[in-house]
Amino acid sequence: MEKLVWLVVFMNSFTTFHAILELIGTHDTEGTWKSSITLPCVYEPSQDFVQQTVIWTLFQDQSPATVFRRDSSGDHILLSQYRGRVSMPNSMPGDVSLEIEKLEVRDSGHYTCKVTWRAQDKSLLTRERTTTVKVVKVAVTKPIVRPGPLGFTVPKGARTSLTCSAKGSPPITYRWFKGEPGGNTVLVSNHAILMFDSLRTSDTGKYYCEAENRASSQVMQQSDAVQLTVRGYQGTSLPLYLIILIVVLCVAVVCVVIALVLCKRKTKKDNLNEITDHNSKNLTRGETCSGVNDKCTYEEAKSRGENNYTSQPVKENEYETIGTVKKNDYATLRKATASEYELGDVP
Repeated sequence: MEKLVWLVVFMNSFTTFHAILELIGTHDTEGTWKSSITLPCVYEPSQDFVQQTVIWTLFQDQSPATVFRRDSSGDHILLSQYRGRVSMPNSMPGDVSLEIEKLEVRDSGHYTCKVTWRAQDKSLLTRERTTTVKVVKVAVTKPIVRPGPLGFTVPKGARTSLTCSAKGSPPITYRWFKGEPGGNTVLVSNHAILMFDSLRTSDTGKYYCEAENRASSQVMQQSDAVQLTVRGYQGTSLPLYLIILIVVLCVAVVCVVIALVLCKRKTKKDNLNEITDHNSKNLTRGETCSGVNDKCTYEEAKSRGENNYTSQPVKENEYETIGTVKKNDYATLRKATASEYELGDVP
């Protein structure tokens, strides 16, 4: 009975460990030539087990070859044809997926992910999972032409571009032609983007592009022709009546400006004559004009504006003399007046 209980416990533990450390991935996947692919291999980490090594092995023609190995010393790429093209993430514990960049046709094969853990009792546990990879070349699709921000109708002298876009296995080569497919065409570019730094009216016309890759089908695809129109100066000319109206308005404006200038000069000349005449009159009156802001400084004769008053004190006897003179003058004037009245009364 005790042996049966021990066996049940052992089987439960083994089943639990097996579920925790089970590798999850895909059995088959398809990659596109010259693109990137990720071969998934993920497990749920356990505190009872420590990851020791991860080995990715490629089986081709029944001969295994180690592509990638991770251990305590770091990551190692063991096949020269994969150097610089394979890697394994470090950010997520339990994720030991293999990423392959720039796939080549010879990368097709069976890839086995082998992980080894060490248990607390120093024992080792190993799990494996195999994924079959097939690298294919996808033929290029029919390209699409996209215009620049200004569209297909662009003013003369502007900068614009036409972009040719197609899907398929890289690398994809592009060619631009001016004209229509099947007609007289001119090769203008070997790039995906056709640039026009400064458009000319001669750039007006139809354009189309071709896309091609090295897929097994070797199919070349052509886009639909698009019309690029360059608006020149003749395309934006105004009607004749509008041009005449603009010319008449311009002449009228010029005449008004000339009249204002002449009027301003005449007004200024009249002001100068008035100032000159005014200054002449002032000179005849004995006045001197400065000519600044039409202001004149008048200078009268000294005889008119002289002040004979003195600030020296007057003596007392002088006051008496002045007073006496005034009194005598008043008496004389009074006597003369009385005598005149008497003479008037004589018959």
